[in-house]
Parts: sequence; C-alpha cells; structure tokens
Amino acid sequence: MSEKLLRVGTTYIPVSNVENSSSWYEKVLGAQINYKDDEKAIINLANQSFFLVKSDEKETSNFYDIHGNERFSITFEVNGLEALESLQQELLKAQISVGEIENRGHAGRNFVFSDPDGNLFDVWSELSPTFRENYKITTI
Repeated sequence: MSEKLLRVGTTYIPVSNVENSSSWYEKVLGAQINYKDDEKAIINLANQSFFLVKSDEKETSNFYDIHGNERFSITFEVNGLEALESLQQELLKAQISVGEIENRGHAGRNFVFSDPDGNLFDVWSELSPTFRENYKITTI
C-alpha cells in the first residue's frame, strides 16, 4: 500500500504575542521568519513550515496523557547524542526551561524544552532513516 499523505506541510503553534514569539524562535532556535502580521507569523524551522498563531494566553499545543502527564506534540531530531547534549546546554545557557536527557527505552536519548508560552517540544538524538537517506546524512 502506498502512502496517501506525503509529508507534514505546516504545524500550527498557539502563541500569546506573535512579535515576541517569532523573535524567540528566530533567536533561540534559528528559525527563518517568512511572514509576520499582528495575528500570525510563518517560520521555517527543521525543514518544515510553522504558523505561530495569536491565541489566548495559557493556550498551548500540549495535551495530557491517560496518566495526567502534560505531553508535547512535536519531536525534533538532531544527529547524535553529542548534538543533543550540545543543544541542551545551549538552551540552558539561554535560560530556557529544559528537562534532563532521558533514556525512554528505545534507540537514542531525548529531552523536553518549552517556548515562552509553555508549548512543550521534545528533542531526539536520532535522525529518522528516511530523512537521513533523503538528505544523504551520515551517522555520527
């Protein structure tokens, strides 16, 4: 069976202040801002388009699992444990809310961080095999 959906084109992230959030994503995560108005910003980050959409304060993209734990809805990937550790340290130095590096019982390691609005994001130390193959990235 062939895939009917080929890729994720855009992810929407609620933010309370479009100007502040787009600047944060640009400065802290290296996003490229493609468009911005009072209600939204369109940024490129991690080979994907994200819309930062003005929303009510305290609105986030997070959800709660069946155990009552607040969870992230997006996992970013980096190329290896060294890259994961380096990013974690960089975010900590920038005084970003960052969790410990975890072993979740699968390949690689992860940590969670949040943006200024409390949106949680996961970072995984492994690149997906298809991404690695398509972009001809070698393992570290």
